[in-house]
Amino acid sequence: MPRLFTACLLAGLVLAAPMAGGVQAQTLRFGLMEDPDALDPTLARTFAGRMVFAALCDKLVDIGPDLKPVPQLATGWTWSDDQKTLTLTLRPGVRFHDGEPMNAAAVKYSLERHLKLPGSQRRGEIAPIDTVEAVDEVTVRITLKTPFAPLLAQFTDRAGMIVSPKAAERLGDKFATAPVCAGPYKFVERVPQDRIVVEKFDDYWNKDAIQIRRIEFRPIPDTTVRLTNLRAGQLDLIERVAPTDLAQVKRDPKLKVGQAYELGFSGVVFNTAREGSPVADPRVRAAFEAAIDRNAITQVVYNGEYLAGNQWVSPKNPNYVTEYPVPKRDVAKAKALLKEAGIEKPSITLMVYANTDAPQVGQVMQAMTREAGFDVKLQATDFTTSLDQADKGGFEAYLYNWSGRPDPDGNTYSFLACKMPLNYSRYCNQEADSAMNAERLTTDPAARKAAWKRLADRVLTDKPLVYLFHRRLLWAYSQKLTGFGEYPDGLVRFTGLKLD
Repeated sequence: MPRLFTACLLAGLVLAAPMAGGVQAQTLRFGLMEDPDALDPTLARTFAGRMVFAALCDKLVDIGPDLKPVPQLATGWTWSDDQKTLTLTLRPGVRFHDGEPMNAAAVKYSLERHLKLPGSQRRGEIAPIDTVEAVDEVTVRITLKTPFAPLLAQFTDRAGMIVSPKAAERLGDKFATAPVCAGPYKFVERVPQDRIVVEKFDDYWNKDAIQIRRIEFRPIPDTTVRLTNLRAGQLDLIERVAPTDLAQVKRDPKLKVGQAYELGFSGVVFNTAREGSPVADPRVRAAFEAAIDRNAITQVVYNGEYLAGNQWVSPKNPNYVTEYPVPKRDVAKAKALLKEAGIEKPSITLMVYANTDAPQVGQVMQAMTREAGFDVKLQATDFTTSLDQADKGGFEAYLYNWSGRPDPDGNTYSFLACKMPLNYSRYCNQEADSAMNAERLTTDPAARKAAWKRLADRVLTDKPLVYLFHRRLLWAYSQKLTGFGEYPDGLVRFTGLKLD
């Protein structure tokens, strides 16, 4: 307990110090589970970073609670008959935080930056774009190489965020240190592992809907410390509340709860290209899956609040491939697969996030797979380092969370298509690529459903990823905070939020 008490005390002192008096009431103190990576929408890839971008960077389009696209920087859009040209009408008079106009030229610049900047995490998301033309100040024409059904859905996230060309050119590879976008808040400062501070942008196009003057994002990986700070009044809002703490939060009359099932997934990514590793053999990966019980994992670690799943979308999603239901645990099958592979006692290192719950998931799977002959060693790694290791291929197995996208393409293509940025498994299969390309080429629901089935046929056999569960997104916040909305992408919309 002394260690926890010290952590709570230190967190409390840090959070209480910066603001005082009347200014405090105008400051939303938001506790994040981890410190975001680069604050550059082209390079960023963390869920926590998306929380900050929701304040800093408006997108071409947003989504409503029903996942349908709604206007943001673009007020309207039309498709050509051949589905290869998208014309966007932009909101007039919008300014970036540096005072520069957010116009068609800026949209052209940002989309081309997403496509061409070295290290871009957005390239795969909008790769079918052929050309971007600024027709006039408020009209953008995007021509595609082939029809691409998920394009608008991609624009509801970082691929649709528009940055100031002037600031991007001036700062170059240092843009993430002082990002300039066209969102409701402008960047003030960042102290790594401590805080990110933004302040209301007075020239924001929808400024009357922004009631809170300042936001301080505070990374606090320990869920207990995060909740303790909220209950003590040192935070106003926290994300990813631990399911084991949910009952406690509900009993607290000073707190409110928000919840929604996520669009993404949690699962084990296997490095299929790891020479000499047992996980390079698909039979070993299949044995690993056969040895685990997904429902037991969610019950033991998450009080049953999370939903067991075996695909890139949850069983509740209309795009779930029903021909492949969640399999039951089968230790005998796991042993038989290992015997067939000639590796009856495989030793595997599983990299997990160094947070509160990921090591627990690892420990449960460690115990389950041991019964089949596995020796699973856990390697707890901080979040950003784990992503770096995933990029470099410096792992065997990786317990990974993906926050998800409105269109299932956002949960599949970048992870499973050959040589895509998030394809940490190094998986490359022509049948799988063909299926993913097919779903991208049509907006016909039946044709896309058939393509998802073809993808499942291949990927759920090869198992470069073993999908485990889908999280219930849980927020807790002070009763002083009003206007909070629940969105399945897990992001907070700051429009309409108010601190009493």
